[in-house]
Amino acid sequence: MAEKSKLLDWYGKLPARRVDLVGDYAGQELFIVEGDGLLLRCFDDPNLDFTDGFQLLHAAYAVEHFLQNLLQRKTNFHLVFFDVHQELCIPRATPSVSRNKFLLARAILIRHLHVHLPTSHPTIKLYTFASALDSAFQSYLVAAGAYFIMTHDGANPTPLDKDPRVHKHGDLDVDKVESEELRRRLVFRTTIFSFMDQGYNIALIDGLEWMDTKIMTMVVEGIRKSTAESILHDQTYLSSAKIDKSSHNFEPDVLKSDVQSVLHEVANFVTVSEKSLLTIVALRAMKGQPVADDQYMTAMLIQMLFTGHTVLSSRRLETPAIDRNKHRELDEFLATFAQTSAWLLEQNFWKSICTESSLECDLVDFIDGRLFATIWFELEKGSGLEMLSSRLRSKLQRLAEVISVTTETQKDHARGVNKPSSMSPPVAKTDPPYADRMAVLPFSHPIFDKHLKPIDITVQPPRNPSGKSAKVFQEVSHWHNAKKRLDPKAAHALSDRDKMRAMRRNQFFMAEMASYAASLTGVTGTILKPELVTVSGEGKAVKEARASGAGALIISANSAAKGGGVADKFMAAWKTVRANLDAERSLEARYRKTKAYLRDLATEKRAIVQAEVEYYIICTLLKMYRILSKPKPTEDASQHQTDGVTAIIFSAIRRLPTAKGLTKTIVGQVRSISKTLKLPEVEFPALDTDGKLSFEPDLHLNEIKPVASAYQEFQLLHCGPYMDRNLDSAPDARVKSFDPDGWQRKVLDELDADRSIFVVAPTSAGKTFISFYAMEKILRKNDDSVLVYVAPTKALVNQIGAEVQARFTKKYRHAGRSVWAIHTRDYRINNPSGCQILVTVPHILQIMLLSPSNAKAWSRKVKCIIFDEIHSIGQAEDGVVWEQLLLLAPCPIIALSATVGNPEQFNAWLTSTQQSSGFDVTMITHQHRYSDLRKFTYKPPRQFVFNGIPKTSFGILGLDGLDGLAFIHPVASLVNKSRGIPQDLSLEARDCLVLWRCMCRFQTEDYPVDKELDPIHLPQVIRKAHIIEWEKQLKRLLQSWMLREDSPFDRVVADLGKPMNDSKSPTSYVSQPEEQSVTTEAMGIEADDLYQTTLPLLCKLQERDALPAILFNYDRNKCEGICRTIMKQLKDAENAMKNSSPAWKSKIRGYEQHLANKSKQNPKKLAVPKRKGKANDDEGTSKADKMQDAASEEANPYANFNPDAPVESFHFANIAKGEVDELAKIHKDLKYRKLDPWMMESLTRGIGVHHAGMNRKYRQAVEMLFRKGFLRVVIATGTLALGINMPCATVIFSGDSVFLTALNFRQAAGRAGRRGFDLLGNVVFQNITTAKVCRLLSSRLPDLTGHFPVTTTLILRLFTLLHDSGNAKYAVDAINSLLSQPRLYLDGPAFKDQVLHHLRFSIEYLRRHDLLSAGGAPLNFAGLTSHLYYTENSSFALNALLKEGYLHELCSDIDTAESRVLRTLMIVMAHLFGRRPCRHSDQEYIENIVKRSPSVVFLPPLPTQASQILQQHNKQTLQIFSTYVRTFVDQHIDLPDTKLPLTGFSIGATDNQDTNTQLPASLHPLPPTLIRSPFVALSGHSDAFASISDLCRTVRSGVFLEENVIPHLDVYPHETETPLNAYLYDFYMHGDIDSLEVANGVRKSDVWFLLNDFSLVLATIQTSLANFMKIPEASGGDMEDLIGGGDEGEERSDEAAMTDSGYGSAASSVAGDGLAVTTTSASHRGQSGKGKEKVKESWELEADADAAAQEQEEEEWDDGASSEGEGTKTVAELEQGFLRIYKAVTRLKKEFDEKFRKMFA
Repeated sequence: MAEKSKLLDWYGKLPARRVDLVGDYAGQELFIVEGDGLLLRCFDDPNLDFTDGFQLLHAAYAVEHFLQNLLQRKTNFHLVFFDVHQELCIPRATPSVSRNKFLLARAILIRHLHVHLPTSHPTIKLYTFASALDSAFQSYLVAAGAYFIMTHDGANPTPLDKDPRVHKHGDLDVDKVESEELRRRLVFRTTIFSFMDQGYNIALIDGLEWMDTKIMTMVVEGIRKSTAESILHDQTYLSSAKIDKSSHNFEPDVLKSDVQSVLHEVANFVTVSEKSLLTIVALRAMKGQPVADDQYMTAMLIQMLFTGHTVLSSRRLETPAIDRNKHRELDEFLATFAQTSAWLLEQNFWKSICTESSLECDLVDFIDGRLFATIWFELEKGSGLEMLSSRLRSKLQRLAEVISVTTETQKDHARGVNKPSSMSPPVAKTDPPYADRMAVLPFSHPIFDKHLKPIDITVQPPRNPSGKSAKVFQEVSHWHNAKKRLDPKAAHALSDRDKMRAMRRNQFFMAEMASYAASLTGVTGTILKPELVTVSGEGKAVKEARASGAGALIISANSAAKGGGVADKFMAAWKTVRANLDAERSLEARYRKTKAYLRDLATEKRAIVQAEVEYYIICTLLKMYRILSKPKPTEDASQHQTDGVTAIIFSAIRRLPTAKGLTKTIVGQVRSISKTLKLPEVEFPALDTDGKLSFEPDLHLNEIKPVASAYQEFQLLHCGPYMDRNLDSAPDARVKSFDPDGWQRKVLDELDADRSIFVVAPTSAGKTFISFYAMEKILRKNDDSVLVYVAPTKALVNQIGAEVQARFTKKYRHAGRSVWAIHTRDYRINNPSGCQILVTVPHILQIMLLSPSNAKAWSRKVKCIIFDEIHSIGQAEDGVVWEQLLLLAPCPIIALSATVGNPEQFNAWLTSTQQSSGFDVTMITHQHRYSDLRKFTYKPPRQFVFNGIPKTSFGILGLDGLDGLAFIHPVASLVNKSRGIPQDLSLEARDCLVLWRCMCRFQTEDYPVDKELDPIHLPQVIRKAHIIEWEKQLKRLLQSWMLREDSPFDRVVADLGKPMNDSKSPTSYVSQPEEQSVTTEAMGIEADDLYQTTLPLLCKLQERDALPAILFNYDRNKCEGICRTIMKQLKDAENAMKNSSPAWKSKIRGYEQHLANKSKQNPKKLAVPKRKGKANDDEGTSKADKMQDAASEEANPYANFNPDAPVESFHFANIAKGEVDELAKIHKDLKYRKLDPWMMESLTRGIGVHHAGMNRKYRQAVEMLFRKGFLRVVIATGTLALGINMPCATVIFSGDSVFLTALNFRQAAGRAGRRGFDLLGNVVFQNITTAKVCRLLSSRLPDLTGHFPVTTTLILRLFTLLHDSGNAKYAVDAINSLLSQPRLYLDGPAFKDQVLHHLRFSIEYLRRHDLLSAGGAPLNFAGLTSHLYYTENSSFALNALLKEGYLHELCSDIDTAESRVLRTLMIVMAHLFGRRPCRHSDQEYIENIVKRSPSVVFLPPLPTQASQILQQHNKQTLQIFSTYVRTFVDQHIDLPDTKLPLTGFSIGATDNQDTNTQLPASLHPLPPTLIRSPFVALSGHSDAFASISDLCRTVRSGVFLEENVIPHLDVYPHETETPLNAYLYDFYMHGDIDSLEVANGVRKSDVWFLLNDFSLVLATIQTSLANFMKIPEASGGDMEDLIGGGDEGEERSDEAAMTDSGYGSAASSVAGDGLAVTTTSASHRGQSGKGKEKVKESWELEADADAAAQEQEEEEWDDGASSEGEGTKTVAELEQGFLRIYKAVTRLKKEFDEKFRKMFA
């Protein structure tokens, strides 16, 4: 029992994340669905009548419906059943007599799917194994390469004592039920343990929800091996099961003979199928048993005949009223029949006979329990066989003879035909009442009417409001509309002080952006000098580009005209530089300095000296080669370095022909070098001139050892990264800085033609310039056009804004205009509506496009929208906003991405959406990265000695040869052949050679390698283009091998995978800097501990000069933990060195003496502090004194020594890249952000952390310092993977995560390989299993999937846009475009008719809930509901509580019982917003975790009144959308619903099969359903639905109904069994973040965001109420300016920094940009009751002219005035009621935010 408890405790503490299995996790990766977990979920459906009604077909429908939902979301899965699990599918509290029914259903479903899946869906494989320990299953796991396992964990959300099923059957033993529950949990969790012990994560099938194209469920993450070994040793639950098979005594051989006999006997008069054969054989086998009454058997035969000869829709029956004793007998017969049938199906002979006889497998309709009981009931009454047609009666008679049964007619004579029955006649029961077709409220709008015309609906006559619901809003309408309307743009007059504050704030942010831009452009120590853009048309721009491109020729001509004087001057300067270089003893340093000198040469100098400098570099490299090539037996790495230097020499020689100033002397000497080294011969141009070198090269060619490899082999092995990468580039006048490739020129052509483009190209391929070309095009066009750049993250928004600032400036005629602006919820820079380039996030752009005040001005100016990282459309949370923006875009678009799995499909949808707006779309793809990526796995040493950071080696690219790092050949990852070869699986030159050699080694006669693939056929000097072509041919051959089982493919993969699979952890690793001699103690390393293994890995990277590096870990806390651990290790080692190093102690003594000497020399100077910010700090000191001081300080080794600074070799910072003043400024700015000290200290040691939870300014500092090269290690989540310009030499995936998917891997890995810095990028996998590594490399990118975009809030916002803009042309065009789309739904069917029906009934919903008038005018709380659009359904629930007066009543006591009111209000708000379903929990978890925590964990139920209001709201919504479905079915669906959703297997008779296809009236069939699936109706359900979820899950086929977009919230516990997580309420009550993590299961790294989101909701409600009531001091703010309490805290730290910073001068140093002085102050938020003040902007004036004329009286009640009856409130009472709500929300937000800020202070 202790072990059981340990297992359950272990499982209860496992971390779990609720994720979208498709978009966030698996994509199209293969996973396994554990079959019995699936069956348990489906059999447990409360709609399924199985225990009593034995509705097998309904159960099969539920299973297929679930699997079809998986399939239509493009998942890839297999089904696996374990024999020992068969009883796990039986739901709780199933009576013993009914258990065999479930076991039969299981056997039938396995057989049904096994037969039909290969035809309908061949990719879905079904397997059965004895157990999870079965060797066959283990072999299958290896072969399949599944990503994760989906299964049940046995939990049940309903407590046992509250489950009605337990009490339904009075004879149930509750203790036995509880014991079975425990056993089920143990078996499932033991199986889960087994899977996780093998490295698999678990997706829970219980609690899984469908949301649009998303699959939301809990993913339980893997365990450490050391943890696993301590949990469970007894695995009996995996290998045994309690299966009762003692009640039958069948001989398999006898029954096999009987099956064959029956098959022969009945074939002449019955169409034999598996259903009929099994029925007859099972009945024959039962003959003679006590339960085998002839009447039961006759009824079973009739049931069999009816199911094959009647239409499905006619089989909806009521359960007959059978007395208890008879019912028990009937159940016993069915139990025996089910057991016998299941036993037959399990026999091997059954499958072989059915297959040999080609019998149709129709077992899925084997038994209809209700039909069987009704038939038996009628027979028992003595009704005889009148129910059968003569044809069926004849068949029955012959079948009865086969099984030796006396039929009803024969028995009548023996017992008396009219013998009265002991049972009651069937109750004449009608369906529950439901509206046949609800009449809709009147609605007419000129814009919408033409689109809605095809919909035929019944409209009810005008109504007067009545009842409580109408009364409240009737009063609200009159009171609200009687008050003067506030201009949404009207602002309070700003004081001069506030104007100055706004201007200074804008300057402050501009100064920040200037520093940020400098880090992007490499500008240091000077102001930015962006290009001045003028409105000149494109012709002039092209001319300027051409002039710039011809600059070198002009300079060359001018130099020639001046004679040789200039050339001599430049050459003399080079001689001086060269003399200094010659003095450099380190050849590596000499090489680097020469490269830097050449890089920084001005164009005119380069034209003179470039060739000689290049040759000097070659000579330097040759000296290195000569030294390295000498035998050094003690250095294993010397050959790697020698080969690397040789490759660099060849690369330098290959570049030399294009160098300026080339002479015959240089060419001759270089050819001699090539010949001596036996390098490929490079072709040089013919030269007429020669000149003497300015230096004598010391070549010593006679000492040079030639390269041993052949030309091609040498280049392929060592020169791949250095190869010429020019593909099809050519000069283009439109591009000044480089020669664009062909695909880039095509992009420019499309942009010039004003067409939309969709560009898919890998990271570093060159997509960035596309955006800036489009921006410049807009700027040159005029001063009014606007381009919007949409980025998915605020970090990317900041980067793009800074880059625009660095690139462009422009002079405007009018004040208030600017080139660019940034607009996010956090802050604005410049005027978002007065700029030409707006950089923003999707939510803000949507708000602006749907803003009525923009419709007549700003929105019309938008001429182009750039959607960067367009694959973000697939995100579960914000993807719908991207989709809506694409549908509403009023202009051509530019869509950019590096990671789209289905570009053709996405382009087809994008084309259809753009064409409806009149724009064409061109898709342009490019597949090749600029620099290759080389991948490695890391095995840490067992012991690590850290004495300091080691020195770097020179000349070696990649990490090959380093202990612990194993190279991964890309083809070695193709262990799962089912995935094929991904399109983006690229091979570098070396990979191609190794693959070719391997394929040659394993080729056979049947699978030869074409001799044309021999690299000897490659050119002498190989280019990247040659490798790409060779790679294609090799892949083509490999693909053909992959498809054949008998090919050598597996051997090739296994051989290439040896370096990765055979790698071992080194015994020890000593990291020793060259100048240090102190040795510290070795520390043991746990291989799976990220904290311990990271520093050894970084030291290895340092050895190969493979820093800077970004470490990606998708857990924010771990990111910080890794950083802190590295910091501690560095500091501890540094302190140990300081305490034990004589050299350090000597240096400290010298420093102290230096200070003492300096004090004696000039004591006064030391005593007088400098005055801050003054120019005369050194007043009184002469210039000579200053020069002398400077010279002496330079000579003094202690002048710049700081004993407190990190010591060299104990930090990763590149000191040379950090200016002291700049670092001091960053530290000063960060001081006001209240950061932890370790965060500041980490920067000084060259380490940074970057994730969305970090302070914005700190993140920017990390980005800037990393780009400058000062920081060389950054630990980050995925925030740096989305387009941020932070390229690095190495990317490390530090630990596994559910979010480390194929998509995120490619995004993050793309950071490696800095274009212009790194010829090769490294990717390292740290603490990630080999299986996961192979999956990441070989997985194809997931397909983009969409969402249903026409949400109810979008419809309401569109009506607001139309109404408040006076039907502006932009608004009308946007709606016409949206409703004209042929395919609104990405990845959805083309069903325009259904979208229009959905639209009409969404309008009906808004009408009935008093948010929209009959003429389309927004009413009452339409503004509040719209502003909460990001909460969608929650906002409508809030409206219902306001509408029904609940919040008025709750908040009426806010002044007298504040604590009670706020606590109750918090419970209500936590039910509405931030809803997180709890993971299904057990009593053990509640006892051990919940009850010991201050958290209640499970959110308390809603107050009764609020619950009743929301339930009534849901019922009304259900009626509306039920009518929608009925209307759509009536008008558009004619075909019957008779096919199972997955296999497509057709059920029942067709109309032409028999003249009588309906059940006979004597069986009293119920009317067929019209909108509910007839499969579900078999359980007796009508078209009256219990809930919206019931409607959506059981609607008939052919109707699209997405539950997620129907405005409702399920109320717990009345409408959902799953309780909500009380994390918001718990935090409000105790403010303890640790309890939220332990008890509530909310990760600490997620808490800030969840709380900030809720705070934003409260701020939105608060401000919306203020606007609604027109409270002057609290309203008038823009909703997009609202922020949560967490963001507000960060904003306050900005205010503190701004107050103390001299940012004014910094801002003024930025090149002129026409900055908007009237920029909104982001600090003036509607957060504290004061509201946000806003200056009316000049551009908005034109939109205000007709504002008053546009006001319509439709805001009043739809149908005219109504009388004021009893109970009507006065205006004063209403104002007081709303003021109390406002007061309560304000106080709640204040308390919540205070706890929020206190926690994160």
